[in-house]
Amino acid sequence: MRLGTGHVYDASAPKQRINMTLNEDLVRVARDYTDNLSDYVEKLLASAIEMERRSKLADQEHWDRVCASWTEFHEKHGCVADDHIGDYLPEDRVP
Repeated sequence: MRLGTGHVYDASAPKQRINMTLNEDLVRVARDYTDNLSDYVEKLLASAIEMERRSKLADQEHWDRVCASWTEFHEKHGCVADDHIGDYLPEDRVP
């Protein structure tokens, strides 16, 4: 796998025969665009996987920033619930 090239798989790995069931009309239309349906589908699949990988990474980065923001707020101001938690705890457990 060539890192940093956008490849999420080993492009030099051997090919594997698989069976797929595709819409007959979709295959007919796709053949208007390519003579090599296997290569076409492989490139589309690799592209879709890369988009999913980037989306998941962006989502994780977003939630990391959200958590860091809440941690910073908590360190500056304390827990938002601290002022109200005593209303719900037994007297011997109030902080």
